[in-house]
Amino acid sequence: AIGGAAQIVPLVTFDKPKNIEGRIQVPYTPLELAGRDIYVSEGCYNCHSQMVRTMVKEVHRYGLDNGKGYSRMGDSIYDHPFQWGSKRSGPDLAFEGGKRDDAWHYQHMLDPRAMVPGSTMPQYTWLFEKPTDYAALPKKIGVLRYLGVPYEMKTADAVINEAEDQARKIAEGLRRNAKVEVAADRQIVALIAYLQKLGTFEEVPPKTEEGLPHTLTPGDPDENRGPAANPAAAGN
Repeated sequence: AIGGAAQIVPLVTFDKPKNIEGRIQVPYTPLELAGRDIYVSEGCYNCHSQMVRTMVKEVHRYGLDNGKGYSRMGDSIYDHPFQWGSKRSGPDLAFEGGKRDDAWHYQHMLDPRAMVPGSTMPQYTWLFEKPTDYAALPKKIGVLRYLGVPYEMKTADAVINEAEDQARKIAEGLRRNAKVEVAADRQIVALIAYLQKLGTFEEVPPKTEEGLPHTLTPGDPDENRGPAANPAAAGN
């Protein structure tokens, strides 16, 4: 009970907007949200983290090539639950979005070792056969709105149509660019949409309590983060 209270109370009482550190997550589209649920249901978090810590080696490995540095609270502020993880049998995926094209993810889920020799990741062939549950999306988005995710009010039909439209675009892109045929409503399409969204955020100018731009001063906690706090410096 004491341990649970120590973890839960801070999460519901602290002021989130003051802790996003300059950027905030872009909410998932309905299809990306469906893909996220597939990612969670398949237990992907058991082998992949989504958190680049503020350590030099971590930033060099996962945060320098994309210029995003380390993970901030704002990067996953709309995740319920978050997928930070602690085990890395596979690479961290915090900034995976846009690193590779849709065709790469398609082939990787079909045969991981064909794309990454020596990979220990299993094949997820059933994702190419199982349909995505579009009907559940309106209620899921309703729950997330209740939890504070800034989704617009939309009818159930509008939510489902948005998911189907994005899925068709991904399937058409795979057909055109990779010469692969896949039904737009398959789970693999939703999962690709989710993976391509990871690390998408909007910049938010940091402010002090008085609303003025934040600047580092001697003794400021940010000042002691070292190279990991400044990807450019870490690269030097």
